[in-house]
Amino acid sequence: MNTSAPGMIGLVEDDPDQAALFRMWLEAAGYAIRHYPHASEFRRRLGAESVDLLILDWNLPDDSGLEVLLNLRRSGHSRLPVLFLTARNDEADIVAGLRAGADDYLTKPPRQGELLARVDALLRRVGMQGEAPAEEDAAPYRIDTARRRILLDGTEIPLTEREFDLALFLFRRRGRVVSRDALLESVWNIRGDVATRTVDTHISRLRKKLELNGARGWRLNAVYQHGYRLEQT
Repeated sequence: MNTSAPGMIGLVEDDPDQAALFRMWLEAAGYAIRHYPHASEFRRRLGAESVDLLILDWNLPDDSGLEVLLNLRRSGHSRLPVLFLTARNDEADIVAGLRAGADDYLTKPPRQGELLARVDALLRRVGMQGEAPAEEDAAPYRIDTARRRILLDGTEIPLTEREFDLALFLFRRRGRVVSRDALLESVWNIRGDVATRTVDTHISRLRKKLELNGARGWRLNAVYQHGYRLEQT
């Protein structure tokens, strides 16, 4: 399992032709896409579907993209990278979008290369793109990706292959809510709508083995009706 690869890009875009074009560009570059044609559908599905980056239109038929962003920043998904992709090109709109919490702002019509470069840059900024480092430091944990092991205060913690994949996935998304469906798709490589308790079982084991209960400065919490979040205490 390659947990360093970008997981999923969310696209909130109501224009079907533009959505199809952006999706074609992104999928051709190797990204997986979840398309949301309306703000309400994005809100409804976000609890069950985790995305690693959101491309957001401003002018949506049922709500403003700015309101979507503001609500997102107040929610458990506050650290999700967001790229505004909109026809609004006034300086005041750009400033408002960035001040509301957008990580980047691109006006339509975008150039294919620039859109892909900005997506790549945002994913690299959050450690989800590019060549994976041989080690990742999340003191007191040290994650040795080359030898697929995790050390706590210098002592290796015995983990199964799946437990290591799960831990790496969560540490690379620290501070963000990750749904059970996203874990099943990205760590187990099975459809997220499969009825199974395997994620909860593995989470429980991982929490115990790595002492992710707050005592070591990290806590792995269940987020009701959403999934899990690994965060520093």
